[in-house]
Amino acid sequence: MASRCSLSTLFPLQSQLDLDLEEASSQQDKENLVNEYLTKVDEGKELKIPDFQTGLEWLNTEGPLSLNKELAGKVVLLDFFTYCCINCMHILPDLHQLEKKHSVKDGLVIIGVHSAKFPNEKVLDNIRSAVLRYDICHPVVNDSEALLWHELEVSCWPTLVLLGPSGNLLFSLVGEGHRDKLMLFTELALRYYGKKGQLKGHTVGIKLYRDSLPPSVLSFPGKVAVDDSRKRLALADTGHHRILVVTVTGQLEHVIGGPESGKQDGDLSEASFNSPQGVAIKGDTVYVADTENHLIRKIDLLEQRVSTLAGVGCQGTDKEGGAMGPEQPISSPWDVTLGSAGGEEDNVLWIAMAGTHQIWALFLADGKLPKGSESKAGTCIRWAGSGSEENRNNSYPHKAGFAQPSGLALAPEEPWSCLYVADSESSTIRTLALKDGAVKLLVGGERDPMNLFAFGDVDDKGVGAKLQHPLGVAWSPEQSLLYVADSYNHKIKVVDPKTKQCSTLAGTGEAGDTLGHEFNKSCFNEPGGLCVGDSGKLLYVADTNNHQIKVLDLTSKTVSLFPISMDCTDSVPSKPSGPTKAAKLPKSAPRKEMAPVTVCAGQTLVMSLTLSLPKETKLTEEAPSCWTLSAEGNDWLLGGEEVTGDILDLSKPLTISTKLPADIKDSNSNPSLTLSVWVYYCMETSNTCMMKAASFTQPLQISVDHIDGDMTVVFAHAF
Repeated sequence: MASRCSLSTLFPLQSQLDLDLEEASSQQDKENLVNEYLTKVDEGKELKIPDFQTGLEWLNTEGPLSLNKELAGKVVLLDFFTYCCINCMHILPDLHQLEKKHSVKDGLVIIGVHSAKFPNEKVLDNIRSAVLRYDICHPVVNDSEALLWHELEVSCWPTLVLLGPSGNLLFSLVGEGHRDKLMLFTELALRYYGKKGQLKGHTVGIKLYRDSLPPSVLSFPGKVAVDDSRKRLALADTGHHRILVVTVTGQLEHVIGGPESGKQDGDLSEASFNSPQGVAIKGDTVYVADTENHLIRKIDLLEQRVSTLAGVGCQGTDKEGGAMGPEQPISSPWDVTLGSAGGEEDNVLWIAMAGTHQIWALFLADGKLPKGSESKAGTCIRWAGSGSEENRNNSYPHKAGFAQPSGLALAPEEPWSCLYVADSESSTIRTLALKDGAVKLLVGGERDPMNLFAFGDVDDKGVGAKLQHPLGVAWSPEQSLLYVADSYNHKIKVVDPKTKQCSTLAGTGEAGDTLGHEFNKSCFNEPGGLCVGDSGKLLYVADTNNHQIKVLDLTSKTVSLFPISMDCTDSVPSKPSGPTKAAKLPKSAPRKEMAPVTVCAGQTLVMSLTLSLPKETKLTEEAPSCWTLSAEGNDWLLGGEEVTGDILDLSKPLTISTKLPADIKDSNSNPSLTLSVWVYYCMETSNTCMMKAASFTQPLQISVDHIDGDMTVVFAHAF
């Protein structure tokens, strides 16, 4: 790759533009400045950058792309990113917005140039998983040796570079938070070259990898939490934008959210999330780190409602906090755990605030931070971390520095009395003292607080141990051991906090999907979260890139797949040969009580059912969508049987008829029939599939008089 020019050539020119834009008093003034700048840089022949090296691996395309061929005549936006980086994640919504506004036909092509920080991020399969996880719909090139990065003298992630139609440098934006400039620069560049007739409207052979994937029960599950007292788990089904509540045997109880992202509060059947990560469950309450909505949510299973506890629905930059939750902007919360701080038990929700590199507290009841002032219920405030991305330990919590904290585990009992933090970008596990907020190293990293590249895979003590981007931690009070999801090493490790010894528990160090009777032969793929269950006997692991929950039996040393009931998930089971008894109706399914109708013995009741699916979805032909008709407590109405049938076509109303017995046992009773439906459907434009259910209860008033003809009732429901 011949050296031609770099960003250092562009910086003096653009620096003056940036200063002038700050002084501009109107939008028109800004546009005039940018147009003058474009005229100037367009004359600079020395600003043409080198092409992509041949032989690089590409994703979301039909083949490699070249600035001199496929991309010639296009305004090209290069996004230099690495998929672990929270700042890189923060600009993805800006890129999505840009793609919606300007198509390839309009002359804009966005190229993700993946330039890895960690060795694990150089592997194409891992980048492919990240592309799917973050719904990246533009071409991505795996520049594993950062060749173009070095040629252009890129210095940090993320960096955006805007090119003209001949591969010439136009603009560069370093870091996040430049949405307005990005939109302005891109809009005016397209307009400038459009007027000059240099844009071409040809296609670029984009082929999304996601379109070739089969449906799956889970999609990139981020975290898992257990409530041993209720024997159930909460799963963050991150890629499907939903939360699942299941029993420890795998029976699905609740599906909240999905398959599309959103941020709606309300009934469980209506609520929505956006790539939720952390979950904490206690009794009938689930707390959720709704990561890409920048919110903390509460799921009340008893009241069947979802509410927002903290955040305003867009990324915040405040690093102090102190406002009431719904008025307090926050940034990419990645994990949550319940704890106590100067008040009643579980009066605070600790938050790993990855976006600002801090640990925050959301007070659920009145309380007080260690060495802090009183906080009223609802207050959301920073507890530890300066906000600078560092690996800095300090006895004063506000002077300590974290680097994208992504996992939390509470050990309230003495002598530990701390919050364990998986600090992913420093590849360390840290402790945060509950007594005074002091931050200390447990394992990993190194002593230089500015070095965020001290990673590896070494079993040792303290700073001698090495991890690679750990995302999860789980505390076992029964064993006084800390379990770690060493995500980019594809391992589960265990730490003895007394000796600071860190050892591999399970995993080979290679990405894979192997179960079995030996921990050291099992394989994982970027596990993102874990929790300890069954009084310290089991370890539940969110095996993120394998789209699974795995169970480690700490007694028998075996690894097994956690079974999620296929009756109530979005997976597509084999179609049964005939009507079968349907699964139990999920608790989150809407239940409609109809107005009573009068019928007589021997009369035929005709139920006309109209079901409507969401836009751009279709009934999944292979899945067992079905209906059941039941009469709980009055089985004699149906001859003691449960009547079932398949749902094959929703283009017209479904008609279900049943003839009432000629001999009514008790004409003074008011029995009812319940029609329940289970519908499987998929998005037409992707492989995301869902199961939804609903029921209709029809009360009957039995008349002693004969009634001619059939009785028809009409049911309707829109999913």
